Amino acid sequence: MSKTADSMSEASGKTVAADAGAKPKADPRESSLFVGSTEKTFQILHAFDGPHRQMPLSEIAKAANLDRSAAQRLVYTLEVLGYLRRVHGTRNYALTPKLLQFSYNYQRANELIEKAFPYLLDISRSVGETANLQELDGAEIVFVARFPGKHLVNIEFMVGSRLPAYYTASGTAILSRLSEEEREDILARTDLRPLTPFTICDPDRLRARVREAGEKGYALLTNEAVMGDISVGAAITDEHGRAVAGISISVPATRWTPEQVEQELARHVQVAAASISVHKFGSYSR
Repeated sequence: MSKTADSMSEASGKTVAADAGAKPKADPRESSLFVGSTEKTFQILHAFDGPHRQMPLSEIAKAANLDRSAAQRLVYTLEVLGYLRRVHGTRNYALTPKLLQFSYNYQRANELIEKAFPYLLDISRSVGETANLQELDGAEIVFVARFPGKHLVNIEFMVGSRLPAYYTASGTAILSRLSEEEREDILARTDLRPLTPFTICDPDRLRARVREAGEKGYALLTNEAVMGDISVGAAITDEHGRAVAGISISVPATRWTPEQVEQELARHVQVAAASISVHKFGSYSR
């Protein structure tokens, strides 16, 4: 065997050895710093993420995936602290307004919301349609600000509502400004189940739509997250051109067509997104 071949073989052997010796990434929950009881507390609160506005202890324990004893102690503690309340005349528990303090504190501390406020308000007033500001959280977008227009649609969506990023106009626009590796990671974590009969769930079509949004500078989706809705969204970027949020306009399909939205409203979200990017970060890179 030649010296070159020997060197390649040796290098290959070292690579295999290195790979074999590589340790899997540690689970942060296994750290001594991780407080399991705190996690369980949030499991109790997240039990109310579903459709039930109030539940008895047994259902809370089931939804939180906790045994009844642990759930009982945590529910009692949260009730004493004022985050849960017993519904009068029943054995059910419900969330209290005290939890809204966290939402208020987040919005007050979020500079992006402050910078976006006048642009969202201007769209709502000048166009007469609902303007939204969304941020990416995991594989979902979260509504962090919402300015209803004259003809409000989708009243079930409010600040704090969440949707799969790949199924929304603003989410698709945000994804178009991320790296391919990040997009693939988010796609892998997305529950690809349809929300409507028109939801696109095929990964290749979703990838193609993100690429198209990157080329156009905006994304347009119809009837995918909710029936009767047409949304157009654009990404707000930092000084490096990386998406930090998205802005969208939602209109009813009863009064608009996708062609009209693209012709008349796409430029509004693009201009607003670019202006917020400049205002917040001092530069804008498409």
